[in-house]
Amino acid sequence: MSEIIGTNAGTIWRYLDKHGPTTVAKLIRETGVDEKTIQRSIGWLAQEDKVTIELVNRAETIALK
Repeated sequence: MSEIIGTNAGTIWRYLDKHGPTTVAKLIRETGVDEKTIQRSIGWLAQEDKVTIELVNRAETIALK
């Protein structure tokens, strides 16, 4: 399981590097990764201090630091 989360953390990081800050909903849509795995992978990136998470207009927005 941690391998899947780590792999998807890399997918999210590359997406954010290319497209900039985005919502969790858009990450799910654009990457095709299920919501639970997206949330866990965002947690992985947050734990490693790689992303910021902000509430913008009632939507969680994820961005690289």
